[in-house]
Amino acid sequence: MAGTTLERGAAEAIAAGRHGDPFAVLGPHEVAKGWEVRAFVPGAERLWLLTGHSAAEAAPYPGVPGLFTQPMPRRDSYRFRAQGHGNTWEFDDPYRFGPVLGEMDEHFLGEGTHRRLWQALGAHPMTHEGAAGVHFAVWAPNAERVSVVGDFNLWDGRRNPMRRRGATGVWEIFLPGLHQGTVYKYEIRGQDGTILPLKADPVGFGSEHPPANASVVREIRGDWQDADWMAARAAKQAIDAPISVYEVHLGSWRRAPGNRMLSYLELAGQLVDYAADMGFTHIECLPISEYPFDGSWGYQPVGLFAPTIRHGTPEEFRAFVDAAHRRGLGVILDWVPAHFPTDAHGLGRFDGTALYEHEDPREGFHQDWNTLIYNYGRVEVKNYLVSNALYWLEEYHIDGLRVDAVASMLYRDYSREPGEWVPNRDGGRENYEAIEVLRQMNATAYGECPGIMTVAEESTAFPGVSRPVDWGGLGFGFKWNMGWMNDTLGYMQKDPLYRRYHHGQMTFGLVYAWSENYILPISHDEVVHGKGSMLAKMPGSPWEKFANLRAFYGFMWAHPGKKLLFMGQEFAQGAEWNHQHSLDWHQLALAEHRGVQALVRDLNRLYREIPALHVNDCRPEGFDWLEGHDAETGVFAWVRRGRAGDRPVVAVVNMTPVQRSYRLGLPEPGHWREILNTDAAAYGGGNRGNLGGIGAERVPWHGQTQSAQLVLPPLSAIYLQQD
Repeated sequence: MAGTTLERGAAEAIAAGRHGDPFAVLGPHEVAKGWEVRAFVPGAERLWLLTGHSAAEAAPYPGVPGLFTQPMPRRDSYRFRAQGHGNTWEFDDPYRFGPVLGEMDEHFLGEGTHRRLWQALGAHPMTHEGAAGVHFAVWAPNAERVSVVGDFNLWDGRRNPMRRRGATGVWEIFLPGLHQGTVYKYEIRGQDGTILPLKADPVGFGSEHPPANASVVREIRGDWQDADWMAARAAKQAIDAPISVYEVHLGSWRRAPGNRMLSYLELAGQLVDYAADMGFTHIECLPISEYPFDGSWGYQPVGLFAPTIRHGTPEEFRAFVDAAHRRGLGVILDWVPAHFPTDAHGLGRFDGTALYEHEDPREGFHQDWNTLIYNYGRVEVKNYLVSNALYWLEEYHIDGLRVDAVASMLYRDYSREPGEWVPNRDGGRENYEAIEVLRQMNATAYGECPGIMTVAEESTAFPGVSRPVDWGGLGFGFKWNMGWMNDTLGYMQKDPLYRRYHHGQMTFGLVYAWSENYILPISHDEVVHGKGSMLAKMPGSPWEKFANLRAFYGFMWAHPGKKLLFMGQEFAQGAEWNHQHSLDWHQLALAEHRGVQALVRDLNRLYREIPALHVNDCRPEGFDWLEGHDAETGVFAWVRRGRAGDRPVVAVVNMTPVQRSYRLGLPEPGHWREILNTDAAAYGGGNRGNLGGIGAERVPWHGQTQSAQLVLPPLSAIYLQQD
């Protein structure tokens, strides 16, 4: 071709958007006599090369509209001026810039060991080779061509095809002139030439407001004011610390006028102040990684690295976490590595192949949720998930991750019939690859971010969930006690007349209470899908419903294990949770609801202040039954102990609607003060009890050398502490 060295086949491939190596064609290239600059600018009728104060008009490539070439005596920085359809515009040539990713990035990306993957992939505003712009990088190893598209290039995948980084499967490009707030997606051409649906960035830091779903360039770095919290965090999250978690769906905790969701900044004031006033130690957020469907509550995430824009920007989410820390509250995020939705803009068949998921639906499709399951055995996918966990802990100072649906990850036959699953290499049902992902996540999280906590929602008896990885466990800090939750709620929903036949449901949890580091969860799952509210579960008259619930909370807070309540349960909301509306805060105008709220506030205060109630939550030396077998009267009594020298607490619970005069053995002589009575008038009760305390008598009872005659109000819990 006269005047250029560019071959027609390459020129036509660029114009058709099917060239897999655009940097081999476009930009400056050394030729026999100096350099040649090539540019493809669809819509341009004329193009000038601007160097310093000179402008040289480039030659159109014959037969390929929009493609231009121009000789240059030596390599120099330059810009373009284009003219077409009556418009003139200037811009930098992306193809004159070298790569941003270095050899070490390429090495770690290639072997799937880039611990901070988000620092390499995603969209990063930066100054590169003297120009301000955005660097994009994405993993799509089986693509023929990958382009960044957006309003800035008319969503035309031919304009900004990316550079392939060797065998890593990563594509990258630096686009000068772009900035934070730029909306973008990736256009991917599969190996068969098919143009896939436009994809959001798997490592994107922001997203458009749903139902729009493009990625948005966002800065994630910022200033923190939480140094005091971070320094003290480890002690506040240890197994001997008081941990009482307030689980929250940010979109429906409270709504603004017009049913608008609150912003992160509004939540930083209202929610943080409320949780602190209620005495909770942590706020746990249902998933906030970007998700397309409101009805999934975040449990079907698409943007694992993007705080949902429903409440604001990453900067504003950071302000929410910072505000919580400055009030002494930890922040736990629900994290979902078990599956992802099939939405066309998401991870499914990302580069035209089963990249993040398994090809075989027996391994890669979740029948319960119509979602896709990660291919945990692929090193890049494992790297993606482990790095994502670390991202939230490091970049957003998150204090803990509650990992959703762990049981579905551990077993290949989870919710599957015979023939619907693929056994492991030993013919068994355990998912070795998923187990390794969880272990590596925990080892990395605890190793890189001392003082954090991880929590497993795991509903089976899989051994060692909260045992360290180097002891053969999964490495979680805590595990939700789903068995305790199911048993105790099953008991509480029964008419007290029949509870005597189910007494063991309340005591069985102590048989295995020390097998894991347990959190006692009364979560969102217990107040949805027709299960009714906590108040609605309780039997009896309206007064008995409230008394039952107060007694249950008294039982729960004195029971070994950390505590968790879902929002609304702390004031006995009457209706089942609805994610589309605010909690029924108006019910606090009623004394019964205010009473339950006051009880939970006092339970949290006692739990935090009294070592006997929390130091040995996870150790057997902190618990002794006084009476665990009195099914006929529905009474339970036990001792909680802390460290040597800490005064013990005796808890007595009467789960029948009958007031009882009850002799109770006591572990120590002297006067025992009634520090809590759920029947107190302040909580909505009948104000029956023991006039503030009792004196121990030298009457052996319940295996103790002393005892006292107590008044046990109907449907109540009483705490006694030795003066």
